[in-house]
Amino acid sequence: MAASPSTARAINDRSALRLLQDEGPLTATQLKTLTGLSRPTVADLVERLQGSGLVHVVGESGAERRGPNAKLYGIVADRAHLAALDVRTRSVSVTVADLLGSTLAEATAPVGEDDGGTGRAVEEAVALLERTVREAGADRLHSVAVGAPGLIDPATGELRDSSGLPAWHRRLVTVLQERLPAHVLVENETNLAAVAELRDGAARDREDFVLLWLGQGVGAAVVLGGRLRRGASGGAGEIGFLPVPGTTGLPSATGCDGGFHELACAAAVASLATAHGLDPAGALTSGHGPFLDALAHRLAVGAAAVVSVLDPGCVVLAGETGHQGGAALAARVQSALAALSPLRTEVRPTVFGDAAVLRGALLGARDAAQEELFP
Repeated sequence: MAASPSTARAINDRSALRLLQDEGPLTATQLKTLTGLSRPTVADLVERLQGSGLVHVVGESGAERRGPNAKLYGIVADRAHLAALDVRTRSVSVTVADLLGSTLAEATAPVGEDDGGTGRAVEEAVALLERTVREAGADRLHSVAVGAPGLIDPATGELRDSSGLPAWHRRLVTVLQERLPAHVLVENETNLAAVAELRDGAARDREDFVLLWLGQGVGAAVVLGGRLRRGASGGAGEIGFLPVPGTTGLPSATGCDGGFHELACAAAVASLATAHGLDPAGALTSGHGPFLDALAHRLAVGAAAVVSVLDPGCVVLAGETGHQGGAALAARVQSALAALSPLRTEVRPTVFGDAAVLRGALLGARDAAQEELFP
């Protein structure tokens, strides 16, 4: 069945907006070429989008021939303002951006010890967001995306209770929803890092990959067919609980001691560096071969278990360890993994490093805004 005229217009408008978002600014002639639409149809959609306040003329192309076809059209960037938050155990980072994703202001601040009622820590985080919004010159926020450690309930979209996380993490999202006239969403930090690497980073040419988050905590994000996979309970990628050899025992439902976490968390990496006579602060960038080889073998053990089940073809090393270890560590993990698994797997270092969570959160906030604003 052919689409109705109104449906066809909405499809064409959204296609044009996406092109202006990703490739713009563009002339009407360029939009015609990229969309395959007729010149009159492009002229109509440009007029509609200008009337809606989503698109405006931002200049003229360098064509010698002047006139309507030389006008450059672009997204009205300040039509909506977005915020991304990276919530850690003792700190919060904030980025405020426009609809094009251009950063207008950013800040990071420590968050003090919680008072037990989640009050003080939440107020410090909210105050940081409010200051950053003022600095950006934004009147109001359209969408806010929060990246936090912990499981996200796939049914409710809420951060689930976890004995290992501060209670103020969950309270923060509720307070933001109560105080802000904005769409507030929350996502696991590792999943957001994977979104950033998928869209703009180390895995932008891959449909399937697994991101290993290697920091104070250990986790993974699974992307298959270009889509983030969360699992039935939101726990896909909880690789820290994976039983592996070389640990003190087995993990349990209440703790990952004895799991892959025990081999690969930041504290374990620091202990391994000390055992090799290195200062943990600079061990990952020292180029010390024996230490990197030993660490790569540990990481390959966990990666091999994931690869044997999912066969993603690519593993991205992220988090503090993945970022600092860079290409040298990734190459060693790939070699060690090849010795453990017959499944050919490329191992790549993160592109965004510590900024991956904020980048992924910003992309989530932008998608939410565009879903509502774009026809």
